[in-house]
Amino acid sequence: MIAGRRPANVAGQTTTITQVPEETTRLEETLVHGYRRLALETPDRPRDVLLRLLDVALSVLFLVCALPLALLIALTIFVTSGRPVFYRGERVGRGGHVFTMLKFRTLRSDAESRLGPYLGEELVRRTQDEFATMGRWLKATQLDEIPQFLNVLHGDMSLVGPRPIRPRFFEELAHELPAYWQRLVVRPGLTGLAQVRRGYETSMAEKLAHDLEWIADRSVRLYLRTVLATGWRVLRQSLRGVLRPDA
Repeated sequence: MIAGRRPANVAGQTTTITQVPEETTRLEETLVHGYRRLALETPDRPRDVLLRLLDVALSVLFLVCALPLALLIALTIFVTSGRPVFYRGERVGRGGHVFTMLKFRTLRSDAESRLGPYLGEELVRRTQDEFATMGRWLKATQLDEIPQFLNVLHGDMSLVGPRPIRPRFFEELAHELPAYWQRLVVRPGLTGLAQVRRGYETSMAEKLAHDLEWIADRSVRLYLRTVLATGWRVLRQSLRGVLRPDA
């Protein structure tokens, strides 16, 4: 049952995102089933094996180095905000597989029920009133995303790729943007070209253009450039978050 519709900006035009009351996890019962089949039939490239090896090697290296910090963050969240320490959210992965994405919890424990139907600028605006005690600082420094390296090791995500999206929004955007299904060809990423080049409020159509560039290229050179650019961006944002956590 459709609970309502709201406008969203796609390529400078007004489109519609349907708000539904429940998370949609069975994509095969919708038109997206066809998109899923197309993605699964898309052959892998030899370089994808090398990219996967880089994912595993870099993720292990980062997790080993970040383990003390991650334990300290988890303990601080538990002391200041209680359980759960982690946020677990359903996201659409490669081939339409729905997986559980991990993050350190930055919002109040019941925030998902209020923020679930929103995306883009509206989500950013409403999130400001939902931060937990350490949430704003974790979000500003992007340290809340450390647990996603576990998703990379598990094989649900890559270090580079389209950012994972909730099932309900994937279904809607696949209807609105005909090429959106191509995101299913690759693993979603901890970072991507759209995140390096543009801000969070960028239209979904523009983000898709950058995602499609990555899907078409998928070279080791572009992978490493994106990882390095992300590392530099995170370092700058982390310093800004430490100095100005409320900015």
